Amino acid sequence: MTTGIKPHDMFLTRALEKILSDKEIKKSYHSQLKKACEVALEELKDDSSDNGNQPSSALPQPQRAGFVKADKYFLPFELACQSKCARIVNIALDCLQKLIAYGHLTGSAEDSTTPGKLLIDRIVETICGCFHGPQTDEGVQLQIIKALLTVVTSNTCEIHEGTVLQTVRTCYNIYLASKNLVNQTTAKATLTQMLNVIFSRMEVQAAQELEERERSDSKASKKEDGGIDVEEEKQEKTTPDGEDTKPKVTEEDDKEVKEEMPLEVVKEVLEDMISQVTGETTPTKVSGGGEDGEMSQGVFSHILQKDAFLVFRSLCKLSMKPLADGPPDPKSHELRSKVLSLQLLLSILQNAGPVFKTNDMFINAIKQYLCVALSKNGVSSVPEVFELSLAIFLTLLSNFKQHLKMQIEVFFKEIFLYILETPSSSFEHKWMVIQALTRICADAQCVVDIYLNYDCDLALANIFERLVNDLSKIAQGRQALALGATPIQEKSIRIKGLECLVSVLKCMVEWSKDLYVNPHSQSNLGQEKMPNVETDSDSGKGTMTSYGSVNSLNTNDGSQTASTPMDNPEQFETQKQQKEIMETGIDMFNKKPKRGLQYLQEQGMLGTSPDDLAEFFHSEDRLDKTVIGDFLGENEKFNKEVMYAYVDQLDFTEMDFVSALRRFLEGFRLPGEAQKIDRLMEKFASRYCVCNSNTNVFASADTAYVLAYSIIMLTTDLHSPQVIHKMTKEQYIKMNRGINDSKDLPPEYLSAIYDEIAGNEIKMKVVGGVKPNKSSRDITSDKQRRLLYNVEMEHMATTAKALMESVSHFQSNFTSATHFEHVRPMFKMAWTPFLAAFSVGLQDCDDSNIATLCLDGIRCAIRIACIFHMELERDAYVQALARFTLLTASSSLTDMKTKNIDTIKTLISVAHTDGNYLGKSWLEIARCISQLELAQLIGTGVKPRSNKGHHRERDMQNAGHPLEAFDPEVIAKGGLDSKRLANLQEQMGETSSQSVVVAVDRIFTGSVKLDGDAIVEFVKALCQVSMDELSSINHPRMFSLTKIVEISYYNMGRIRLQWSRIWEVIGDHFNKVGCNPNEDIAFFAVDSLRQLSMKFIEKGEFANFRFQKDFLRPFEHIMKRNRSPTIRDMVVRCVAQMVNSQHANIRSGWKNIFGVFHLAASDHEEGIVELAFQTTGRIIFASSAVVKGSDTDTVCEASICEKHFASIIDSFQDAVKCLSEFACNAAFPDTSMEAIRLIRNCAKYVAEKPRMFKDHGGEDLNVPEEDRVWVRGWFPVLFELSCVINRCKLDVRTRGLTVMFEIMKTYGETFASHWWKDLFQIVFRIFDNMKLPEQQNEHFKTKKAEWMTTTCNHALYAIVDVFTQYYEILSPVLLTELYNQLHWCVKQDNEQLARSGTNCLENLVISNGSKFSSEVWHQTCSCMLDIFRSTIPTNLLTWRPDTTESNSMRDSDADESQDAVSMDSNQDNRALTRADSNHSVNSTISQDSRDHKIPRSKVSTDQKLFQGLLIKCVVQLELIQTIDDIVFFPATSKKEDAENLAAAQGGSSDDLTDGSQQKEDQGMYQYLGSDQLFLLADCLLESHKFAKAFNSNHEQRNILWKAGFRGKAKPNLLKQETQSLACLLRILFRMYNDDSRINAWKDVENMLITVCRESLEYYLSLQSDSHREAWGSLMILLITRLLKLPDDRFKVHAAAYYQLMCEVIMFDLKLEMRSTLRKFFSRAGLVCHISTS
Repeated sequence: MTTGIKPHDMFLTRALEKILSDKEIKKSYHSQLKKACEVALEELKDDSSDNGNQPSSALPQPQRAGFVKADKYFLPFELACQSKCARIVNIALDCLQKLIAYGHLTGSAEDSTTPGKLLIDRIVETICGCFHGPQTDEGVQLQIIKALLTVVTSNTCEIHEGTVLQTVRTCYNIYLASKNLVNQTTAKATLTQMLNVIFSRMEVQAAQELEERERSDSKASKKEDGGIDVEEEKQEKTTPDGEDTKPKVTEEDDKEVKEEMPLEVVKEVLEDMISQVTGETTPTKVSGGGEDGEMSQGVFSHILQKDAFLVFRSLCKLSMKPLADGPPDPKSHELRSKVLSLQLLLSILQNAGPVFKTNDMFINAIKQYLCVALSKNGVSSVPEVFELSLAIFLTLLSNFKQHLKMQIEVFFKEIFLYILETPSSSFEHKWMVIQALTRICADAQCVVDIYLNYDCDLALANIFERLVNDLSKIAQGRQALALGATPIQEKSIRIKGLECLVSVLKCMVEWSKDLYVNPHSQSNLGQEKMPNVETDSDSGKGTMTSYGSVNSLNTNDGSQTASTPMDNPEQFETQKQQKEIMETGIDMFNKKPKRGLQYLQEQGMLGTSPDDLAEFFHSEDRLDKTVIGDFLGENEKFNKEVMYAYVDQLDFTEMDFVSALRRFLEGFRLPGEAQKIDRLMEKFASRYCVCNSNTNVFASADTAYVLAYSIIMLTTDLHSPQVIHKMTKEQYIKMNRGINDSKDLPPEYLSAIYDEIAGNEIKMKVVGGVKPNKSSRDITSDKQRRLLYNVEMEHMATTAKALMESVSHFQSNFTSATHFEHVRPMFKMAWTPFLAAFSVGLQDCDDSNIATLCLDGIRCAIRIACIFHMELERDAYVQALARFTLLTASSSLTDMKTKNIDTIKTLISVAHTDGNYLGKSWLEIARCISQLELAQLIGTGVKPRSNKGHHRERDMQNAGHPLEAFDPEVIAKGGLDSKRLANLQEQMGETSSQSVVVAVDRIFTGSVKLDGDAIVEFVKALCQVSMDELSSINHPRMFSLTKIVEISYYNMGRIRLQWSRIWEVIGDHFNKVGCNPNEDIAFFAVDSLRQLSMKFIEKGEFANFRFQKDFLRPFEHIMKRNRSPTIRDMVVRCVAQMVNSQHANIRSGWKNIFGVFHLAASDHEEGIVELAFQTTGRIIFASSAVVKGSDTDTVCEASICEKHFASIIDSFQDAVKCLSEFACNAAFPDTSMEAIRLIRNCAKYVAEKPRMFKDHGGEDLNVPEEDRVWVRGWFPVLFELSCVINRCKLDVRTRGLTVMFEIMKTYGETFASHWWKDLFQIVFRIFDNMKLPEQQNEHFKTKKAEWMTTTCNHALYAIVDVFTQYYEILSPVLLTELYNQLHWCVKQDNEQLARSGTNCLENLVISNGSKFSSEVWHQTCSCMLDIFRSTIPTNLLTWRPDTTESNSMRDSDADESQDAVSMDSNQDNRALTRADSNHSVNSTISQDSRDHKIPRSKVSTDQKLFQGLLIKCVVQLELIQTIDDIVFFPATSKKEDAENLAAAQGGSSDDLTDGSQQKEDQGMYQYLGSDQLFLLADCLLESHKFAKAFNSNHEQRNILWKAGFRGKAKPNLLKQETQSLACLLRILFRMYNDDSRINAWKDVENMLITVCRESLEYYLSLQSDSHREAWGSLMILLITRLLKLPDDRFKVHAAAYYQLMCEVIMFDLKLEMRSTLRKFFSRAGLVCHISTS
């Protein structure tokens, strides 16, 4: 380079010289150019000489230095560019490009030729002017592109607004017009770069502005502290664009352009572009809220924003230009232009910065221009245009959705989903839509946002729901397929549909991942540390790791947790519910308007006033317009009110008439009836006139009404295809003559109306949502399909464009979802189409891709249903999965394929990862795992065990396949050849692969990781499946049972609260299994139970816990229910082993152990009873005492009970009860006796350890401490002994009775009084056997008789013994009860019991009478009086037989009677005494009744009566004897009688002394008061009188005798008559001789005289010798006692009876009687001084 020449001079000089040297310059038309070039060269030389002294440099000077200089030399280049010579133009353009590139040409000065414009605008115009269309030289085209790119990217010159548009448009035109491929490519790349620069400059400028603002804000705050602004200088050094002006120079700029190859040109242009813009395109984060207030109002804050806006708008408009009619030509300018504009728009949107995304002007541009353009291009039949439209839509959806809520709805609803649904769209279109949907469905935020903003918006379409339904149909292969689509295409689109569905579900899982808790990230074992956490993988297949669900607890997405106030899930859920109600109401309205309105009003979604309904009709586009028209036109009052309100809500102010009519009619379709139209038009006319009252067009509303009607007619006429002859304008004007108050409307007015209607039909408002035509069967050829598609697309485009324009100014709030709870309603709504798609996919297709997708989808769906606890949905999916394993299905296993094996793996994987949430779905999984074990048998070639013989039908209860289905031999017989069988075995072999086996095992080993509720559900499911397995008749299996045992081992370390819930289920299962009729199964159950129990008991138990008791309960249940001796023996052995090895750890379990032994005790198997008793004995008693014949071992080992009494004390009652049961087992008498001895031993423990009972509260904490030893110790022992007494045979019960009373006597002194009361309740139970209703069989009667004669006697005497021993403590609390019991005994119709009762009463009083107080004596005497009175057999005097039966009685029957008890006095010597009377009650019935001489019914009735009467007679006798024994001591009276008789027979005349006096003193006479003795005397007298009355009534006795109540003679009461009187006399004479009762002597004497006189008189009246003979001893007693009286008293009595005595002599008397009378008379003679000796 020459010294002193500046670079721009060099460029200019060389360029000008080149132009001048060109041969074309000589042509005349270049003269002006030539001259300009010469002038410029001259000026350049002058400039260089002027500046020759300035220092030179090899580098270009600073750019500012040459600004004006280069600008003034522009003229020659301008002229050169206008030249027709391509070479000259090339030179000029090249030079201009270099000058601009290096900043020597800025064009910043004003253009002298055009005021108000800058030179740079002229320069650009000149460069653009070089392009003349397709014929322009290709080199020139390339130079234009290069120059324009340099202008746009240069930092030294600025172009704006129209100039920018011109550069873009020129490049655009070159791309379209150029035939050179390189030029096209370069032009396109240049355009892309230009737009990049334009938009990035705008973003950078805004970012710098924001930065400066922030800096100035911080500076302002610093200035207060004396800060200095140091940034001002920097700001001055930047260009107006805010960009650094440092030049950028590269070596290539000196090269000649034309020498470069075309491809290198493209490369250079692009590199040049990059180098120019590098400094400007660095991304700068600008907050959306950073703009000032002006920008938000749509004003551009900088010229750069306006440039970008203009370019963007131009491209939108370019993309909207329609294509030519006919099939599209790929080379046509229109199509290429459309494609290019869309590509550029896509590029702009994809690189959009913060300003573009937030500035209202750009947002509005997108709404008004881009979205409308897309609505047109989105239905293009050209695939490339359609694809670009989709791409732009996706970009809008990801970057601008918050501003385009309404537009996005239109895109989805009217275009994309419509294309998917219509059968007329091509496969290519469907494929592109579904490809786009694949991207949408993969974005979780986008998916949830779509649901939230559309499906939950009351006014918008359900996009998410429709999307899922469409995808589901595609995935199922049910979609409207394009005509001629190949099977491969069908399959591929189906796979895409599935991919979309799976993506949606994965998004939902991802969105809600924070809710998911991985069971393998935690352990529920409270004890030992578990091994490392298992990872969630199953050989890499079917896991959900791909979308981060496993580690979802460690999410790093902070936005998910902090929800914005706007995003309220409850609010959206409410909106969704309201929307569903609204949609239901609208559907109802469209069918039956009134019903629909009523429904919405009932639901509170609609008001009831006409105004509310009118507003509803205006605002709700989903209503059927025809139905609205009909409703508004109805002639009913309410409909008219609504119509008036509807019209009144329209504002026609300042609208012309036709526009107003359009506005009126766009909301509904006019009804067909003229009357309805008439009403509507009338109201419209009225409203129009009201709104436009200031206009003078119409004279009245009538005019408007008629005109409106005529316009309707005109519209129909002009636009209806049915009308052939259309109305002319003249006809129309003529038709409307005279309507304006008899005048005409102006013709031009009517003419304008006609023209407008002719050009633009009155239509209803465009409303989207029209469903595509499904009649694909009508399409028979591709040509037809295209035609139909074009029609549909045209309609779609019109609808979409209209809707898009209608919402372009609409502001709507777009909610950005943040809350995970939205997934629940989304899934709730969409789960059925998902399930249908996956089910059909698995069912129909064998393709592995489809199967994998379906299984992935089902896994995701299960995850969502699980974490939101949606049971119905979860169960449905798990059941579907289980069904496709083919394990539990009814289909044959021979159909098993790879997809089924994969399904099995998926199911196992679900169980592993989602176990905590599966709930009742565990049942399906457990069933499949159970059947999987069978399938593995085929895979491994093992033949399953099967019963011999024919195969019966399997149990209906057993879900799944029968075992035969898994037997290879059976399968082979079923028609499978060996090849297919081998293939089946190979498939089955897959089920037993290592991965499957490990995965199944992992479910069971992983059960320890499940939470408390999940493990219970898992166990329940296993138990149910186990029951199904075991209930199979032919082939019961124990797979699940073994697994239950396994998981019991694994989970035993859980906290007790969880373990007890688990065991509640497992224990119940063991109960059932242990009672299984198959002994092998029951044996396994018991053995498993034993092992588990041993392990559990090893853990020990704290006091007051009851876990062992719950755990061991199944042993008891099995023992109780299973009758198999083997199993029962096994149970006893298991429990015995537990006792022997683990007794130190057993606590609450003792209760169950004794429970088992209690059940064993009643067994009939000797081995069972013996083992159980030996173990019980070892527990209770020292072991050497139990082992029989142990001579060698003399050391007595302490019993378990002694060692661990504190543990056993809780179960002490059970132990005693158990021993009681052993005692009651009649089959083993030795054991019974030994058991009673052990019970006696238990009493010893209670006596020795009362403190332990007191301290140990046990289960019943309500018992006071002092009573615990009774309630928990003594009472059980004594109660069980009473049970032994009541239940056992004679020898055992006698032993039990003895031991019971022995315990009472031994330890009774420690008993409290209220304990005794409880105890005697038990004791009196012994008599309850006798209170049972009578049974008429002989066995029972014999047994009862035996019971009475043995146990009751024994017990009564023992009771009296105990009472006597502890009289002081017992008397206050129990005497009354005891008397009541005795009273009850004697009242029974049982002779023996009655005797025992009276005997015990006697013993009681004799033993304790000396301790009786007067109150007690009174009570005792009252008791005896009550007994007397209640046992007098009064019926003997009154009984009469039925008259019909009495005639059949014959006297002669008397002789036929056999030995029967008689009351005749002849039997005196064999009298019934308590010692020898064992006669049964039955023996009182005579033989004739047995010979059926009396009707059977009568016999039984009379027999019972006679039995009762006889027993009462016996009781009377017994009571007389009892009184006698109590008062005078037993046997005293008999001895006295014997002595009297002996004395009489001996005829001794010695003085009769009162020798019995000393004996009598042993009786209770001395303790009885006179009143009580009189009471007893009254009893005796009453008894005597009754007997006397009966014996005297011969007629009655005859009747009874004939009725069968007799013995050898007629019935009599001689003994009662004589003994009662004898006892009475003894009492009276004893009192008469008692000095201590002197006060009563008078009463006694009177009574004696009366009784004696009556007795003697009666004796004299007796007719029968035998009767008199019976009175013999009584008479001797009477006279003997009289003889013993002192003289003075004897005298009184002798006087009273003397005459009667004399009468007695008249009878034929025995010797002893005569001897006694002799003594009486002798004494009487002496006392009365009749004789002296």
